[in-house]
Amino acid sequence: MNFDLARSNMIEQQIRPWDVPDQSVLELISELHREDFVPDEYRRLALSDTRIPLAHGQVTMTPKVEARLLQALEIKPEDKILEIGTGCAYLTALLAKSGHHVLSIDIHPEFTVQAESKLQQHDIHNVTLESGDAVHGWQQSSPYDVIVFTGSVPFLEESIQQQLQPGGRMFVITGQSPVMEARLIRRISENDWQNEVLFETDLPALEGATQLEAFKF
Repeated sequence: MNFDLARSNMIEQQIRPWDVPDQSVLELISELHREDFVPDEYRRLALSDTRIPLAHGQVTMTPKVEARLLQALEIKPEDKILEIGTGCAYLTALLAKSGHHVLSIDIHPEFTVQAESKLQQHDIHNVTLESGDAVHGWQQSSPYDVIVFTGSVPFLEESIQQQLQPGGRMFVITGQSPVMEARLIRRISENDWQNEVLFETDLPALEGATQLEAFKF
């Protein structure tokens, strides 16, 4: 398979038409090879407009969603980033290439171990990997400039928003399948927030997120 051709097609036919003109995002996705991060049995599908199955019932986002969230977050070189859900670590790598440091938490130690190996292979060393339940955020290392949820949650807890720095941004997918909303939340100041719906999508919930719903009701 010609991955370079497939990558070019992915960018020109999937990502750019989906309202992602940011050249820095497109170049980063072109440089960091997605097929190196997905499970080997799905390597040939890595650049397709599809969610790649992972262990424990999890999936990746599609490439165009990954690109859109990177563009929306406007990550700066000095940003401290919290990623909730490491998964296959491709998005972890994209975030690490964009910001100063990434703290990535996954409830499954298997994902954490695999991510460490993949990131080392790509000489990415500005990531701290932890195993734990971060569906409520990760208070002990807060505040953060950027927070990214890689799975959906039924609703967003206010306590997680408080873990953002003033000026910080958060990407999260909220709601119930089959129609969920991808949101960009900005902390404008200590008590002022901006909540923008970017697009509709559907993504499996983070493990532990169902307890959020049970707690709410």
